[in-house]
Amino acid sequence: MSWSSGKDSAWTLHEVLATGELEVVGLLTTLNAQVDRVAMHGVRGELLRGQARAVGLPLVEIGLPWPCANADYEQRLGEALTRLRLERGVTHVIFGDLFLEDIRAYRERQVSELGLEPVFPLFGRDTRALALAMIDSGLQACLSCVDSEQLDPSLSGRAFDRALLDDLPGGADPCGENGEFHTLVTAGPMFEGRLRVRRGKRHTDGRFVYTDFLPR
Repeated sequence: MSWSSGKDSAWTLHEVLATGELEVVGLLTTLNAQVDRVAMHGVRGELLRGQARAVGLPLVEIGLPWPCANADYEQRLGEALTRLRLERGVTHVIFGDLFLEDIRAYRERQVSELGLEPVFPLFGRDTRALALAMIDSGLQACLSCVDSEQLDPSLSGRAFDRALLDDLPGGADPCGENGEFHTLVTAGPMFEGRLRVRRGKRHTDGRFVYTDFLPR
C-alpha cells in the first residue's frame, strides 16, 4: 500500500481491508532522508511510524536525498518494490489517487515494468462525496501543507472537517487532489486507537506553507 500519511491513502486502506479482496502486507512511504519527513506532506517520521503501529502493518521506508531528481526517486522506489516482490511475494501495489489521469498512467508504467499490478480503488469517485464519507466515518486529519497559490495560507494546520470544506474557495478540490493541500491522519476506522499530536510552528518553503505536528 502506497502510504503518504494522509487521508486518501488511509481511506483507500480502509476500503481495501473492508472488501478483503487483497491481503495488505505493508505500507510503503518515501521520506526526505535529510530531515526524516514524509515527502511533500512534511510529516515527521516518528508520526509516520506511529501511524503504522496504529494500523498494525509493517512500514517500508524509502529514504530520498534532498533535493531529489526524479531518476533517483524512480531508482530507489524500483529497488524497494523489486525486493518486496522477490522476498515477500508482493503482487500488487495499491494507490490512493482520485482523478489525475497523468499520475495514474505514470504509476501504472512504473509498477508494471517491475512485474506488479497497480490498483486504484478510489479513482473516479466524486471527491466531495468522498470527503464527506471520510469525515462522517470518524476519520480525523489536519492540513500539514497548503499551496499558498491555491489556498489561503491560514488554512495550514486546520482540521479536515465539514467547516474546512465550506471554507475552501470555489474550484478547489474537496480532497485537495490538485495539490491544494496535504494532510496528516490521526484517527479513523483503519486505526486501532488515535495518534495523539500537538500543533507546532508554521513555516513557509516557497509557495508551500507547512504546519509542524509533534507527538503529544
